[in-house]
Amino acid sequence: MIPSIDPKPPGKRLIKQMSTRTKWMILAPCGLLLFSFGLAVLSQAAHERRIGEPTQVWVVLGLYSLALINGGLIMFGEAIRFRILLHVRRETRRSMRQLVRKVNTKSSGKSKSAKKAKSPIKAD
Repeated sequence: MIPSIDPKPPGKRLIKQMSTRTKWMILAPCGLLLFSFGLAVLSQAAHERRIGEPTQVWVVLGLYSLALINGGLIMFGEAIRFRILLHVRRETRRSMRQLVRKVNTKSSGKSKSAKKAKSPIKAD
């Protein structure tokens, strides 16, 4: 009997369960580190070119650094996306709470004024 295999990779399920804040806190430093490492490899490739190493050596290092830099920028961009999502959610919740408070104070104010308006009629 062949066991059933989940078509989704286990890491995808793990990432889906993470909170937005956790994703942001992981992606931002990792993206910055990857970008920095890419810049270091780029400077090494430039150094290899300057000292006269064969073309293949510094071209491969340069391409590797390009991939690292782009990967770091992409990861940091995703982190910024998650941070903006956090900010938008926080502001939306804050404005909704203010709106609910405003509606509750207006509705409680109307019920009190309605009772006050009825009291002079009862006195007559």
